[in-house]
Amino acid sequence: MVSGLAEVQAALAATGRYSHPGFLSASGEWQFSRLEHFAPYGEIWAPYYTCHKIMAGLLDAFELAGNAQALTVVTRMGHWVAGRLEKLDNERRQRMWSLYIAGEFGGMNETLTRLSVVADEPRFLAAARWFDQRDLIDAGAAGRDILDGMHANQHLPQLVGYVHEYERTGERRYLDAAIGIFDQVVPGRMYAHGGTGESELWGPARTVAGDIGRRNAETCATYNLVKLAELLFAHTLEPRFLAYAERARLNHILGSRRDVFSDESPEVTYMFPVHAGALPEYDNIGTCCGGTGLENHVGHHGGIFFAGSGDRAELWVARYTPAELRWPERGLRIAIEQEHPFADRVTLRVQVDSPQPVRLRLHLRIPDWVAGEAGVVVGELALTPAAGGFATVEQDWRDGDTVELTLPATLRAEPTIDDPALRSLAFGPHVLVARDGGTTAIERPWDGRRMPAGAIRADVEDVAAALAGAGAVPVAGLRFEPVWNGSDERYHLYGRAVDPTIGFAGVDTGVPARRRTDGTSLLDDLWSEPAPRDDADLLDRIVAVCRDGLAGALVNGSEARAIVTAAVEALGASPAVADAAARAQAFIAATAAEPDAAMPPTLEIAVTPAPAASGWFTRPPTIAVRTSADARAEVRVDGGAWLAADGPVAIDREGVVRVEARATDREGRTTTAGRELSIDTAPPQSTARVKDLGAAVEITLVATDDVSGVDGIRWEGEGTFWATFQEAFVRALTDREQVIEFAAVDRAGNEEPRNRLTLPPAPKPDTIAIALTPAPRAARSENDS
Repeated sequence: MVSGLAEVQAALAATGRYSHPGFLSASGEWQFSRLEHFAPYGEIWAPYYTCHKIMAGLLDAFELAGNAQALTVVTRMGHWVAGRLEKLDNERRQRMWSLYIAGEFGGMNETLTRLSVVADEPRFLAAARWFDQRDLIDAGAAGRDILDGMHANQHLPQLVGYVHEYERTGERRYLDAAIGIFDQVVPGRMYAHGGTGESELWGPARTVAGDIGRRNAETCATYNLVKLAELLFAHTLEPRFLAYAERARLNHILGSRRDVFSDESPEVTYMFPVHAGALPEYDNIGTCCGGTGLENHVGHHGGIFFAGSGDRAELWVARYTPAELRWPERGLRIAIEQEHPFADRVTLRVQVDSPQPVRLRLHLRIPDWVAGEAGVVVGELALTPAAGGFATVEQDWRDGDTVELTLPATLRAEPTIDDPALRSLAFGPHVLVARDGGTTAIERPWDGRRMPAGAIRADVEDVAAALAGAGAVPVAGLRFEPVWNGSDERYHLYGRAVDPTIGFAGVDTGVPARRRTDGTSLLDDLWSEPAPRDDADLLDRIVAVCRDGLAGALVNGSEARAIVTAAVEALGASPAVADAAARAQAFIAATAAEPDAAMPPTLEIAVTPAPAASGWFTRPPTIAVRTSADARAEVRVDGGAWLAADGPVAIDREGVVRVEARATDREGRTTTAGRELSIDTAPPQSTARVKDLGAAVEITLVATDDVSGVDGIRWEGEGTFWATFQEAFVRALTDREQVIEFAAVDRAGNEEPRNRLTLPPAPKPDTIAIALTPAPRAARSENDS
């Protein structure tokens, strides 16, 4: 490949038509000229982006494989780039780099900085700095957030380049800018699997749930965020950068490869969306993510070990997955062993190449997902390090020495940063997704399954064994699998916590979770921060919450005693909980003689008809507010005015609709309730685009649906069957008319009536032979409805 690129570069130079003999690009040089005159995306497509990919590959070929010709070719390219940019003033360059996609240049600054070292050419460092985007550097270094509406992957590769520029120049503003922008993305714009962005763009600060669309998490963006995080760790030694890299590598990047064998497609993702009932966008041979997808899946060994240089170099172990470090400079090999990906025991085996021991300071990352007590054992040394940092062991290592780590994990629910009720599930570093055919948000009583220390109860006792044995764990009646397993089934990365009754640790007390006028309930009080740390703490919190509930008329005496009794039975068996259990029994005894106070009215929002299997209402729903006989019921839709709900209320809106109800009794006691209804009653609309190829036509089927979104287009013709087909296809013309029928279906399950596309017969050979111009042969399309 390198020699082929060198041949092309030489052939282009021989023409004398280009600005420098080093020109080599996937597009004509005219695109670079048009960029310099601010041509928009659509007229040109990010010419420096593909230029960077070629240069980066050539530089890797030299640095990693010793290909001297690659260095020659990339050096000539570097001079061509420098020759173009040095003729431009800074203001023109600044405007170029700010152009949406047209000005996207990938990591040109990174590669040119690296090349300036390898080729010993100061001109290349100057060229790298000509790619600096001044407003981004200034904002990042100052911690000022300007990302809303910006193209994520247009700017993330720049940050990697800024770290390299910092290494070369020592100018701290470069490193500060990279850290500042990273901190604006993680965690405030990060989805649970590590991805970022909607339709390639960043949304508002600290917005995750509010920025879930249908095209989330471009894989290229995560690829570059991982590179950035690991570079930033190397300069700061802060574990938070490794925590992100582990999350993104294991979940988004590993999960971005479909679990199939293919010699025709990389089977990687462009987008890895996070909306309800999503499908990963596997296949993808024609976008930037197809190329970086190839890099991703030969790079899973990256980011496990970080080593210094020199005779006293230290070693950091960042991730625990079976791997082997070969370190000839220190005369060491270190192997990581783990029985399966969900095991809580990890062994590091040390092999020393010489008979003499090797002095080494070893830093072992203790991830922040560790639940309970971590353990590190090296010979006679035993450590119990805290989660979120490093355990450091320095000694003379001998051949055969081992390090035994215990890293206990638990199933946990993680809320989004802007909507605590919308949660994802994880076990240790593994983000889990629910497999369910619906396309609306799943709702489960997640608070009723919460346990101390952030844990959540599954439907089985041993989560690790279930994941290792069956590849899935049942939770609240749903099958949860690792998001990285490469399945192409629908998945739900997030679910919404909906708890109509009070529960904890998987125990449902049956007592209504009545809500205050601000929408909060005793469950919010129960799990308010700082959340209970252990069973004794939880039992004390339950008693305190019930006492407050009695005072606030959210529970009566019988209900409070039922809650506390259930808590004692579920949590009180351990000796460590004895004192808390005694306090709970005292509360039960103290309230036993009190009469039950009148409670606020009961309230329920009933909806008919039932939703479709997708979870969407495909017929206009009607709600009925059911409450106590002496209470006044009201309802409002999407925050509008409160209206009396004396009878059925028809909902005539489309999309995700928020319905709220309240009931007020004669004494002024009020109960509130709310539901989200996903409504899409209209089918999508599709059209056919036909391109004449002579003896055949190319057909592209296109559909739109502005509510739930298009799920697919089905078509059939003579000799074919009714099946989904997403891409353009070619149909040969025959000696008679052909009819193609097609229809689109949306994510709600609505399917439009079949459309018909009539293809004309193929032209007769003698007609083609004598015709001076092609005869008109327009295909006809009609709808059979």
